Amino acid sequence: MQANTEAFPVIALWSAPRARSTAFFRTMLERDDVVALHEPFCNIADYGETTVDGTPVHSGPELIDAIRSLAGRSAVFFKDTTDHRYPAVLADPQFLREVRHTFLIRRPAEIAASYYALRPEMEVGDIGIEGMVELVEAVERAGGRPPVIIDADDLVRDPQGIFAAYCAAVGIPFRAETLTWQAGTRTEWQRTERWHAAVSSSSGLSAVTTRYADTVKNNPRLAAISAHHEPFYRRLRERRLTTA
Repeated sequence: MQANTEAFPVIALWSAPRARSTAFFRTMLERDDVVALHEPFCNIADYGETTVDGTPVHSGPELIDAIRSLAGRSAVFFKDTTDHRYPAVLADPQFLREVRHTFLIRRPAEIAASYYALRPEMEVGDIGIEGMVELVEAVERAGGRPPVIIDADDLVRDPQGIFAAYCAAVGIPFRAETLTWQAGTRTEWQRTERWHAAVSSSSGLSAVTTRYADTVKNNPRLAAISAHHEPFYRRLRERRLTTA
């Protein structure tokens, strides 16, 4: 196994899908002190490749090595979604220990409605909360630092407070100016633009909630999917970062 020779930190944001993680990522793009990677593990799972520092990468182990190499030159932040399971991450205790793993959760009922509107053939695992618990437990077994967990509800209610607390927890300076940005699409999510349309048209975090035709209240399938993840969500929410 490759030794950890990184000179700079690696921060991972593992997010449930449809949990405002793209907006979170967008704030990181406003920083000049980190290199931000958008869903690199998910890109490999969905498309067979991703790009790190201009170089194509085609497997989980290769991606982990590329992140380590990049961290030798700059602090690295990547965000990924847990509607996929990433065996290479779970099988690498060193990566689980050396990366600062953070997690973004959202109420399963809200995820279910938002996800279904884009992909009606969704399956129970697509909510991602159960998979997130597996990853949290893997980090803890490997001896990694305590996971930092934030809730999307808290994030949109108090963006400045939650981001300040998050930055303090992961050891980077808080910069209030990163909470706003110029609206527009990004090359980082060009292949998955329809999933990020709200952020592309925004200039900052918003607490506005979209209304959907299908919800857990009128769609039994969504209700069952949401109910499956609710206990996992509650377990994580009990440990969430707060500003109180």
